[in-house]
Amino acid sequence: MAVASVGANDACPEGHALPNRAADLELAAITKAYGETIAVDRVSLKIPAGTYCCLLGPSGCGKSSTLRMIAGHEFISDGDVMIGDTVVNDLPPAKRGTAMMFQSYALFPHLSVRENVAFSLKMAGAAKAERLKRADDLLALVDMTRYGDRLPAQLSGGQQQRVALARALVTNPTVLLLDEPLSALDPFLRIRMRAELKRYQREFGISFIHVTHSQEEAMALADMVVVMNDGRIEQVGSPREVFNAPKTVFVAKFMGGHNVVPEGGKSYAVRADRIKLARPGEAGAKATVTDVEYQGMTVHVALTREDGTDLLVTLAETEFDRAPVSVGDTVSVGWQPADRHELAA
Repeated sequence: MAVASVGANDACPEGHALPNRAADLELAAITKAYGETIAVDRVSLKIPAGTYCCLLGPSGCGKSSTLRMIAGHEFISDGDVMIGDTVVNDLPPAKRGTAMMFQSYALFPHLSVRENVAFSLKMAGAAKAERLKRADDLLALVDMTRYGDRLPAQLSGGQQQRVALARALVTNPTVLLLDEPLSALDPFLRIRMRAELKRYQREFGISFIHVTHSQEEAMALADMVVVMNDGRIEQVGSPREVFNAPKTVFVAKFMGGHNVVPEGGKSYAVRADRIKLARPGEAGAKATVTDVEYQGMTVHVALTREDGTDLLVTLAETEFDRAPVSVGDTVSVGWQPADRHELAA
């Protein structure tokens, strides 16, 4: 974990909020090569101060390598990383003003919760009374005060995650880097911790750069979504922009909830909930129902058109119940022209 320098003026003020050290983060054509393999290919991106940014993409797309280059845990093959007005390429992690929260949390098993949180300050030379007070302030912030004397093994996964977050934030970073921080949690706890991460980011006012392969997680958390594929950026935008107006076939398919429909030599995206079903003979193209999947509030109907195009239709349960279909049924499918979004080649 990165360690920032700490002084007496950095102490947490009343209410446990941290001083606002927010700064823009800019990547200028950064590249990461492992021999002949290019993991990150000339990625350029500007993340404004105070942004919750999610780097989103499948395994091997370059998102974690990008995060580690920002942190200083990976050597930059080419390009620049700038935090505020400073190019940090040659700075060690401890001098960048970043802190990193790892997927495994990486807590020291032999240290108490309080000592884990205070460890970075100890390494930075802070006096014992000062570092323990800072640790207690951060534990109060994440509602873990009563667990300060416990060892990590005596905590649940969600509690360990809060300790790891407090330990990362105790150094008062300019940018917090999170590498798949929720992937080890059960689904219910993951949803709860998403809300907590977003709240902490708003309160601190610094940028959180969060790597994830979960579309749902990125849309729930991010102000800015950066979709990556094969070491490059496919699209940048707000969650609504990326979901409602995917620019490429890859983004439309990866984000889910879209059908990629070839027509007239072009590709279009049509959201699954914008496709309408009708009985044969009504307006629309003919299609055969290949699967029906009940999902509680919605029903997913898989179809194959006569031209061989596979489609997925999402219907509200009440809408499906008004006109149910079964595997093997022939139906008509259609959508409004305004619901068709052209994709780049």
